[in-house]
Amino acid sequence: MFYLPIGCLVALLFLLVLPVLFVLIFLNLVAFSFDQLGMSPETAIFILVATLFGSLINIPLTKKRVTYVDVTAFFGFFRVRRAQATGLAINLGGAIVPIAVSAYLLTQVPSLWQVLVTTALMAIITKLIARPVAGVGIVLPMFIPPILAAAFALILSYQFAAPCAYIAGTIGTLIGADILNLHKLQNLRGVASIGGAGVFDGIFLVGIVSVLLTALF
Repeated sequence: MFYLPIGCLVALLFLLVLPVLFVLIFLNLVAFSFDQLGMSPETAIFILVATLFGSLINIPLTKKRVTYVDVTAFFGFFRVRRAQATGLAINLGGAIVPIAVSAYLLTQVPSLWQVLVTTALMAIITKLIARPVAGVGIVLPMFIPPILAAAFALILSYQFAAPCAYIAGTIGTLIGADILNLHKLQNLRGVASIGGAGVFDGIFLVGIVSVLLTALF
């Protein structure tokens, strides 16, 4: 008869539980971030679900055009004609949801000029550091935008740093990374999505992480 060592059972159990722990920690961080924005945990989870599932939905802004290109196959011996769609769309989870949340937060802040200045600074910086990647979209560094959004918000609007950081981080990133780079997006293959692809990760992380950072100071 064979016996499985207790250490192996503990390690296996740990590996099974670890993903659940990560999910619970992430959900608690999201709930805490939106609590700093004056929103309930239920609202935070609703926004999170809307963002995640909405990231799968791109709403067309321009008519999709289909062109055909010849590509080589089998080490260049054959040429295959493939369809290629181009157009401009806006992502539901990566753009519309954060815009809606930011619009609500704008009605809650006591002063607008600090938010506008912080958003403008974020737009300029994300315009400079964003880069287009074929097949992905606009890509941003993961931690620089939320750190800067939190820092600018704490400096310019300490009394309401959390909503300022969220608005400036998300809207500033959308303006700087996507809208100011539309000419680059349209040069990429495939449908260009505002707030979609790689920028979705950047925008979502900026909104959550920047609020967390303001809570630490």
